[in-house]
Amino acid sequence: MKLHKIDAPRCLVGEGPVWDVAEQALYYVDILGKKLHRYDPVSGAVRSWEVTKPIGSMALRAKGGAIIALPDGVHTLDLETGATAPFACEQGLDPRLQFNDGKVDRRGRFVVGTTDTKISDDLGQVYSVGADGSLSVIDTGIVISNGPCWSPDDKTFYFADSKRFVIYAYDYDIETGRTSNKREWVNTREFGGFPDGTTVDAEGRVWSALCEAGKVVAWNADGTVAQVIDFPVKLTSSVIFGGANLDQLYVTSINPSALPFLKMDAEPLAGETFVVEGLGVRGLPEPRFAG
Repeated sequence: MKLHKIDAPRCLVGEGPVWDVAEQALYYVDILGKKLHRYDPVSGAVRSWEVTKPIGSMALRAKGGAIIALPDGVHTLDLETGATAPFACEQGLDPRLQFNDGKVDRRGRFVVGTTDTKISDDLGQVYSVGADGSLSVIDTGIVISNGPCWSPDDKTFYFADSKRFVIYAYDYDIETGRTSNKREWVNTREFGGFPDGTTVDAEGRVWSALCEAGKVVAWNADGTVAQVIDFPVKLTSSVIFGGANLDQLYVTSINPSALPFLKMDAEPLAGETFVVEGLGVRGLPEPRFAG
């Protein structure tokens, strides 16, 4: 196994990595930097887009361009001009809430959660965004929303409430996008960190960045630990499989200087994005948003 940082923009709060199979490129966001970055690992080329508000997550669209989760909802981003426009925004959203982590299911819906910016109350919800811009609530009672992902057979949806140190599992109906039978799947307190961004590999193992623990942990589908990877930074934030064979694990991180309330010492590599090679596992292609 080899672990090294990539030669791409360092972030204040790196998050939401997406590997696009068609482009063979990595996209990731800097939430507080208000930027989306694109990195081509073959050529080393980097392109960045800057917006006016924090970006919680992103996805590429089937019809071109991207969608981004801004505080009040989901917006389109024209990758040619950099222009943004509202697409699916929640009217009357509690001002304490903002849209955060999101991913696309294999029917092209964008599933995204809201987070309490005071990090205290369970005011957040999980939304399923349809291709027509419709918003459907599929869960409630979330403090810090993170890590949506699905099992390879689409029957299980995973979602984390970072404040509770819990990754939940739900039964998932891929045809309707509805959830049921929510249960606590794993608790990450024993590792000293909370679950942040998460992905699933081709064998159904769930990989999660444990922020404040400086680790990525993989669990088997039955909740037993499959692997633990230590990183040279404490605030690992999200994960995605990429590369030509989807066998490289990209991991974003956070610079503690952006979050002074954590009262952490400076770290030379904090905010960098890393890649882990030689794991012997492969990920699954990320779908594009149908809208």
